[in-house]
Amino acid sequence: MLCVACLTIMVGCVIVPGLTSIAAGLGVSQAASWLVTLPSLGVVVFGPLAGSFITRKGPRYALCVGLALYGAIGVAGALPLGNLFTYADRLLLGGATAIIMASGMSLISEFYTGHARLKMMAKQGMSIELGGVIFLFIGGILAEMGWRWPFLLYLVSWAFLVMVLRYIPVLPVNDASTHDAEQPASAAGASKLMSVYLGALLSMTIFFTAIITLPQRLHALGLSESETGYLLSFVSLVAVFGASTLPRLTVRIGEYSTLVIGFVCYAAAHLVFSGAHSVTAMVGAAFILGLGFGLTIPLVNHMAVERSHPKVRGKNLAYLSMSIFLGQFLSSFLDYMPGGSHEAFNYAAFLAMVGVVVFAGRILLRKAYA
Repeated sequence: MLCVACLTIMVGCVIVPGLTSIAAGLGVSQAASWLVTLPSLGVVVFGPLAGSFITRKGPRYALCVGLALYGAIGVAGALPLGNLFTYADRLLLGGATAIIMASGMSLISEFYTGHARLKMMAKQGMSIELGGVIFLFIGGILAEMGWRWPFLLYLVSWAFLVMVLRYIPVLPVNDASTHDAEQPASAAGASKLMSVYLGALLSMTIFFTAIITLPQRLHALGLSESETGYLLSFVSLVAVFGASTLPRLTVRIGEYSTLVIGFVCYAAAHLVFSGAHSVTAMVGAAFILGLGFGLTIPLVNHMAVERSHPKVRGKNLAYLSMSIFLGQFLSSFLDYMPGGSHEAFNYAAFLAMVGVVVFAGRILLRKAYA
């Protein structure tokens, strides 16, 4: 299940190192960034269908279908059959990713409960970030061999499909743990998760604003492309560390307080990115950025599972996937806001403070009704 989690970040990062040559080979040099962002849009578009499919067929069956489609659609992207085919292929790849992400979290929720589930969600977040580091590295090596080679990495999903069939036991569709069965029906609806979805949306918008905009900022400070890559990998490694502290931290201070800390980290990091003029300050901000990601995304995954009734968990997790990837997609538009890429950091810091206010407000409301 941790290997499967890597595929969610792999969907875009596989082609990032060789994006220029890949776009040229496919004849879409004028819109190269769409090759990275269209899968995110595909998750948003096909998310509701993925949720319904998981609810009807069960998460294990849905995961197997998603893995099979992911490999086939992913490797087909190397075929230069025209712009329409290329864009449609990337969009459909997002649909397969939506199935994989939601069904993978659903399976984790079936085999783990309570604090053990949170620990597993934290490991899932760590796996996603480590997958980003590994697949960025391998994708760069393959891109040097030729622009088509990185697409072969999508076939790793077929190896994971064999692992799922071999090691994940079959459970009845409506089987649930005792803990889940005791959840009230009032906890079932997606409307109960709006603050969680908002947290996921804000977190990914803020995080990917930095990922998209930092290369330009670092280049202005004199860093090479390879040094920029090292710094972005450092962010991912710090996120792994942040996720590893999540289970203990939430026990001590609670879920909403942990989210507040995560968004404070985001705000501080982006303010430094905006105003710093030294590499040392940028490295420090990168550390804080990684903490922000590690303390938010794995936690909202866990919160969505805990607050979902088993009967609609697959659908609710599909909506969560939509929120996460919509944030990734929307981050590319902050660069077009007044002030250009430099001001994008300030806009992201503002969104982080919105997150602080929202979840601090949730803490105050809980105390008021306690």
